[in-house]
Amino acid sequence: MHIVLVEPEIPQNTGNIGRLCVLTQCQLHLVGPLGFSLSDHHLKRAGLDYWPFLTVTRHDSLAQLQEKAPGARFYYLSSKATRLYTEAGYRWEDYLVFGCETRGLPRELIESQPQQSLKIPMWGEKARSLNLSNAVAVVVYEALRQIRKF
Repeated sequence: MHIVLVEPEIPQNTGNIGRLCVLTQCQLHLVGPLGFSLSDHHLKRAGLDYWPFLTVTRHDSLAQLQEKAPGARFYYLSSKATRLYTEAGYRWEDYLVFGCETRGLPRELIESQPQQSLKIPMWGEKARSLNLSNAVAVVVYEALRQIRKF
């Protein structure tokens, strides 16, 4: 399974997600400019000593990644989507795409791909969204539950 972070801004989130990827055998893809350096000590600290075992690939853009994975299925996770993440039927080869912490994915992308755009339900009105690393963990474990990859 592939976890895609588009323009992540907070090194601790990316470090936590990297650690999750190692422990679930997912591959991490970092897209576009990052809000930190990959040598950032906060990134390494959040990923603890797991970072050397992580399969991570950098891409200039989401379009570049999609060109490198012709025929692959991409799911776009966003609070702007209308379809629930539990409604998708995941496969091990899928790409789960998450936007940056402050902006998420572009609304145009979500609206142009309604069947591939998914959301995690939220009932509180005081916050816009879950923390990025929490959202990734929720969706990854649902996908793994479905495909019984434990």
